[in-house]
Amino acid sequence: MNDLQQPFSYHFRELKRRVIRIVLFFVVTTAAAFVFHRQILRWLLEPAEDLNKFTGGQAIFTDLTEFWGTVARVSILVGIAATTPFMLFQIVRFVSPGLKSNERKWLWILMPASVISFGLGVAFGYYVLLPPAINFLLNFGGDIATPLIRISSYVELVTRLLFWLGLIFELPIVIFFLAKIGVVTPKWLASKRKWVVVLAFVAGAMITPTFDPVNQSLVAGPIIVMYEIGYWLARIGARRVSRSEVEPEAGD
Repeated sequence: MNDLQQPFSYHFRELKRRVIRIVLFFVVTTAAAFVFHRQILRWLLEPAEDLNKFTGGQAIFTDLTEFWGTVARVSILVGIAATTPFMLFQIVRFVSPGLKSNERKWLWILMPASVISFGLGVAFGYYVLLPPAINFLLNFGGDIATPLIRISSYVELVTRLLFWLGLIFELPIVIFFLAKIGVVTPKWLASKRKWVVVLAFVAGAMITPTFDPVNQSLVAGPIIVMYEIGYWLARIGARRVSRSEVEPEAGD
């Protein structure tokens, strides 16, 4: 009985230690983001150079607690973003002893690949999508109304766009993983291409704050490209799986 309970108690203590590490890491990174919140907010505001003409390009706040709420939101989001790679590392370290060597190898490969893909999506949104989208929104009704953008509204919009674009760029990793475990096949993925194009523009209309086709295409385009990359990665993964199945048969 003790032999059966000992592994469970050991794994429970190990899980508890790793959860505590994750929580502490989140608290530290959130506190650090709060300390440097001015630099982070300036970085988020950089794509909107002419945000408010009457305030020298600065955003405004109309409620006494609005700015503090925005600072708290940004600090927590930065803490979550910084903690996610560390959390994935702790999860992989916890589950890897119970996996096969091949599964462990792919887990260690896909974990950093997913983090890099998310970072590429954020970079794409920040440097490619945000400047034209913000410029369009600010100048579309410039001859009728004068924009006075609130800091909370701007930050919420920007962080939402960057988050979704980061997830979009992880699509090839997800497709490759699903193909490796046999949930999808390259043939099935190829048959869904036309639907992906339609859904990509629907997602572009939902994610982007504008209704013009240019900004929607800036979101729909990466979705289509990421799906195509995922399809070719799935083909490579399926080919390797078939070879691994043939080699033991040849040996027999």
